[in-house]
Amino acid sequence: MATLGPALRRPQLSLQVQIALLAAALVLVSVCAGTVVVAFYALRTVEEQAGQRAMHVARTVAEITDVKRYVGQPGGEAVIQPIAERIRIANGMEYVVVIDQARRRYSHPLTARIGTRFESEDGGPAFAEHSYVSYARGERGNSVRAFVPIMSEDLREQVGVVLVGVITPSVAAVLHDLLPQLTLALLVASAVGLTGAWLLGGRIKRQLLGLEPAEIARKLQERVAILDAIGEGVVAIDREQRVTVLNAVAQRVLGAGRDALGKPVSEVIPNSRLPRILETASPEFNQEMVLGSTEVLTNRVPVWRNGEIIGAVATFRDRTEVHRLAEELTGVRAFVESLRAQNHEHMNRLHTIAGLIQLGRYQQASDYIFASCEEQQEQARFLAGHFADHRIAGLLLGKLHRARELGVHLELDAGCHLGPLADHDAGALVVVLGNLVENAMEAVAGLPPERRRVHVWVDDDDEGVITAVVQDSGPGIPPELQEQVWQPGFSTKAGSGRGVGLALVRRRLESAGGQIDLETGPGGTRFTVRLPRRQPGARGGD
Repeated sequence: MATLGPALRRPQLSLQVQIALLAAALVLVSVCAGTVVVAFYALRTVEEQAGQRAMHVARTVAEITDVKRYVGQPGGEAVIQPIAERIRIANGMEYVVVIDQARRRYSHPLTARIGTRFESEDGGPAFAEHSYVSYARGERGNSVRAFVPIMSEDLREQVGVVLVGVITPSVAAVLHDLLPQLTLALLVASAVGLTGAWLLGGRIKRQLLGLEPAEIARKLQERVAILDAIGEGVVAIDREQRVTVLNAVAQRVLGAGRDALGKPVSEVIPNSRLPRILETASPEFNQEMVLGSTEVLTNRVPVWRNGEIIGAVATFRDRTEVHRLAEELTGVRAFVESLRAQNHEHMNRLHTIAGLIQLGRYQQASDYIFASCEEQQEQARFLAGHFADHRIAGLLLGKLHRARELGVHLELDAGCHLGPLADHDAGALVVVLGNLVENAMEAVAGLPPERRRVHVWVDDDDEGVITAVVQDSGPGIPPELQEQVWQPGFSTKAGSGRGVGLALVRRRLESAGGQIDLETGPGGTRFTVRLPRRQPGARGGD
């Protein structure tokens, strides 16, 4: 940006003034060029008209009987000279010259030249019975000369030539004659051009939001620098769904270069949902998706101008690390919940033991202690033997204690088996299982004790797919609500902060490439989850 400083500090004319000056220069050049063209055209027209007049006069002289009779005769100039002069003066010709076949002059405006020889080279064809007009430049300027042969009275032979000449004006003289009209045309054209240019400049400047070109260039460079400096990817498209903005973060995430600008967005981002924003005109916020190999959280908004959508913009953030931290936090929260429930349960058991001792029921107290220890050890052995990932085992242990608090029978299927998991898979499964089991226990919490049952089965097969089934014995989900339960904020339970769990589960599975199926009826609800797993220790986005 520093390279723009000196240039911007120099005084510059406004865009409107520059356009007006350019228009004035164009008008001036156009009028001057047009004037020269008109002058040459007018000169050409004058010469053609003068040639026609000269030819007419020359033919008239050539048909006069006395001219035919006395040309070539001794003393003939005494008869021919007065006739030629009268005709010359009457028609405004520069000269009327009668010449015999020996090229001797019999008339001329300068009497000294009468009787002298005609030596002009352009007169040759005229002595061979040819009539024509020639253009010559003499001492007095440009001239148009008409040559007409003089035939004898019996028309059998040529006896001489009539030469009639007219001096034509120069280009400067024509321009001088046209000067008033040209001046008026120049003034009118300049006024119209300047007015139009001024109005056009004002219109362009309004379209540019009152900014000058230098300001636009500076703001554009600032915008590019800002877009490249922020930590979010930015992609923008126009109405034709072509990419107009792609900052450095977006290029890195998408693996695209600057040549992606101008291409259809479907070629740059195959799964882009930006075209849908152009159709719906509705913004979308905090949507998860996978770009290339990176999981992102994106916002999409339409771009409006004068009440019309002219494009759409998407911003996205790399959520891989954030998700990893969130998943770790979720696991910690599950352990905390487990410890809280376990502490509450141990307090109840201690109170029970203390009461039995105070009542003198020592044997019952001892049996109760051994039974409780055996139950805890049995749960620990089951979880350790069937779940190699301690995060999932800890989550289920916490849910078992939570279920005893709620009076719900949470049953872990004896066929459960889960090997070591990658961080990403473990985090996803913690979110999915935690929410589904919690929802299932809440669904049966208000039922009679014999119906408060939740069954959980988790397994991973040789094809690398984790399957989890959570089934409750609750009242089920009404058909009209089965699609709405996936929407953020929707819940059949009262209270604020509800309606997040299933929406989070579905979004998390979509971003990880998994799926979830819902089966429900009066006898309960069954959720089946399938999640493609990674190799243990794998990292990154989907």
